[in-house]
Amino acid sequence: MNAKPQHEIRLGSVKAAIWRNESEAGARFNVKLSRIYKDGETWKSTDSFGRDDLLLVAKVTDQAHSWIHQQEQWASESKKSAEAAKSPASAK
Repeated sequence: MNAKPQHEIRLGSVKAAIWRNESEAGARFNVKLSRIYKDGETWKSTDSFGRDDLLLVAKVTDQAHSWIHQQEQWASESKKSAEAAKSPASAK
């Protein structure tokens, strides 16, 4: 796994870190949700959410879902373009 997530989405104190993992079937994405907060002068994070965080969790996960689908669509289109470039019909 990479040392950094491929993409992060943050709304207020809620953050989604999106990790890309390569497999034989292609890229797979995992999402880690967290809430950041300040304890004195130190920033910390937790995977626990309060009632007031839940709408932000829903919005962040919706945006993460959309981002992942966009990546998969781009990968599919790139693969089709590469295959079309290799086909004899495109060699004209």
